Amino acid sequence: MTYLNLVNNVLRRLREDEVTSVSSNTYSKMAGDFVNDAKKLVEDAWDWSALRTTLTVTTSADVFNYVLTGSQNKIKILNAINDTSNLHLQYQPQVWFDDKYLISEPVSGAPEYYTFNGVNSSGDTQIDVYPKPDGVYTLRFNCTLRNDELTADGDDMLIPSQPVIHMAIALLARERGETGGTSAPEYFGIADKYLSDAIALDAQKHPEETIFYVP
Repeated sequence: MTYLNLVNNVLRRLREDEVTSVSSNTYSKMAGDFVNDAKKLVEDAWDWSALRTTLTVTTSADVFNYVLTGSQNKIKILNAINDTSNLHLQYQPQVWFDDKYLISEPVSGAPEYYTFNGVNSSGDTQIDVYPKPDGVYTLRFNCTLRNDELTADGDDMLIPSQPVIHMAIALLARERGETGGTSAPEYFGIADKYLSDAIALDAQKHPEETIFYVP
């Protein structure tokens, strides 16, 4: 659903006139802001299938720091694989990497571990790998990648629309203090129901992520 469609869905439910552009008037602009606020809340509530992707890193000999291009510091890594060596990359904390690279003499070989190391000048997440690569390896990072804010009328949103629409309605209803019928707390309850139902529907694609296993 496009940004404009989302905003008009919200406006209609609040008995407001539809607009031809999100920037048509002050109220539609504010509705657009709340749509983006609601979108972020919904995106952060679950690792949605629609937001899952794979980012690939190709290593070079003696280089241990790499950029996850396109991640924009909005990434959650679900798992990582050294596709060349057919092994899973394991996360280690920064202090572990400091010990390997700064205290000890680092070894070279096929990368087996990774950690996060800030962002680059473009805002993309950086990672370090260990051992220091001794050649070319393909590293695949399966992740959830949150999208940028909606800005243009035609921008598409990938996650389920109903939780976003009703969360935006709740936020707008709370802001203006009255809606002529439904109270803001009721709207939030409706939004939470849409959100829980959407998560339950999407979770059946990844049932292993909702089951707690005792090792």
